[in-house]
Amino acid sequence: MKPRLGDYLKAAFNARPFGMFVPPNWAGLAAFGMLGFLNPGFWLLGAGLELGYLYALISSPRFRRTVEARFSGAKMQTGQLQLAELFSRLGPDARNAYAAMARRCHGIQEQLAGGGPQAPGLGAQSEAFNRLLWIYVRLLLTRQALQKLIEEDGEAEERRIAERRMELARRLKQNEMAEELRQSLQGQLEILEQRLTKRREAREKIAFVEAELQRLQEQVELLREQTVVSTSPETVSNRIDQITATLSGTTEWIGEQQRVLGQFEDLLEPPPLLSPPPQAKESR
Repeated sequence: MKPRLGDYLKAAFNARPFGMFVPPNWAGLAAFGMLGFLNPGFWLLGAGLELGYLYALISSPRFRRTVEARFSGAKMQTGQLQLAELFSRLGPDARNAYAAMARRCHGIQEQLAGGGPQAPGLGAQSEAFNRLLWIYVRLLLTRQALQKLIEEDGEAEERRIAERRMELARRLKQNEMAEELRQSLQGQLEILEQRLTKRREAREKIAFVEAELQRLQEQVELLREQTVVSTSPETVSNRIDQITATLSGTTEWIGEQQRVLGQFEDLLEPPPLLSPPPQAKESR
């Protein structure tokens, strides 16, 4: 992701040559600001010089390269912090599952890099793997959140709910009962039925997530086998894009679950250069 115009302007406004504690632009603005109290014409002159200064600086290819390098480094650091926060939420089994998937993807990357780090299409292929891994880790987080929802009370609580539901249904069959009591019992019954329904839906969602995780694993394994035949990074990148396109519905579904579960709504966007953390890497 490249810096926007606002990022270049901000960097130009605060540009400070090596060895200077205060940006010269600030000093110039302060000087014209004070002179403007003596003669307002200095404010107009200062505004014109400021615009010219900013335009000249952001038009400089060297300055733009410097800003892009700093911007990329800041994004990388933010992404790594976000990634560390994400992995702190994963349990051991989920971390191991991600490490295994990332190891396969990195193995394909290493094979494709046999033509050198500057091989055509290698950058696009790395971004494609990043998107694939991001879908995988979000599926792991969704599965973990759903499992937590079911396991909070355990099977004993579910049996209690079912027994209580049967008891309420039996009592509601009685003919002689005050209307207020009947309405209260009916309300309890509906709540218990909703709780059982939610648990059943959670199990169905977990089954769906498991199937999607398995599908991704098989897709990556197929990619690894295809790489033996074709080592073109561009071909592999196109293939990954096709896979992620088929998972567009799954991606939307994950986003819905994130909002409903409220577990990791701040991680809807992929951090840059997704890679397994050191503690998640496994020896080959």
